[in-house]
Amino acid sequence: MSRNTKEKDVDGWIVIDKPEGITSTSTVNRVRRALTAKKAGHAGTLDPEATGVLAIALGEATKTIQYVTDDLKAYAFTIRLGQATDTDDATGRIIATSKSRPSDSEIRAILECFIGNIQQVPPKFSAIRVNGQRAYHLARRGKNPYLTARSLWVESLIMANRQDNDHIDLEMTCGKGGYVRAIARDLGEKLGCFGHVCRLRRLWSGPFSLKTALHLSSIDKLDKGLILENYRLPTEVALLRLRELKCTAEGAIKLQNGNPAAINTDRLKFGEQCWASFEGQIVAIGKFMNGELHPVRVFQKPT
Repeated sequence: MSRNTKEKDVDGWIVIDKPEGITSTSTVNRVRRALTAKKAGHAGTLDPEATGVLAIALGEATKTIQYVTDDLKAYAFTIRLGQATDTDDATGRIIATSKSRPSDSEIRAILECFIGNIQQVPPKFSAIRVNGQRAYHLARRGKNPYLTARSLWVESLIMANRQDNDHIDLEMTCGKGGYVRAIARDLGEKLGCFGHVCRLRRLWSGPFSLKTALHLSSIDKLDKGLILENYRLPTEVALLRLRELKCTAEGAIKLQNGNPAAINTDRLKFGEQCWASFEGQIVAIGKFMNGELHPVRVFQKPT
């Protein structure tokens, strides 16, 4: 039997507690195969050595991925002071060392520089495209990809613990596109002692947290029906930051055909994004203009 005849329409979100040593893409493929889902994607890449929340969208939920990637995320990580690596984490080659070690008060003072809207240059070993090629492909071939600084919103960054003279534990909440490895690199440089990430765990991403996560090792052991019943979250969980508007049966048909539909509300501003539901099911995401919802994404009946 071919793969296509086995696969089915499966919609919703599965939160995986990703272990070390596997890529985000491989994790998605493993979940998709276990649930025989036709379509799947993830909301925010985790490095292979990183662990924690990886929110996986199934079927129609893939249309809501951007609303999770645009949301805040929280990380707990450990920085090894005194060493810089070419990958900015423990998998890389040590390229610089220092015997200098900052005090706790010096570290906390410097952390203030990383809060708010900051500029961050991504690691050379990253998936950023440079002239059509991934930066990490160029770096592995010994080339030095030129990467420009990008804006990153850092909501909070605190030192949670100092394990010893060489290791500090930090917690960060940030917006889209942040690289924890770059935070470790830049912090080490500002402190004058170098640094790299030696442990990284994502605690939550938008509405998804470890509380509802399924460990990847369980995905092949548990019954498919049990997973979908106990761990699957509805598609609209990703849209908690958008207003929900209820539409009529006639409006639902119009929206699902890609046409605007009248929505009676005085709660929305012109151009504001929202989503429409009918009988408790998501119908469309769109922009509110002149009393109508103009769909940008439409959804079929969930399975």
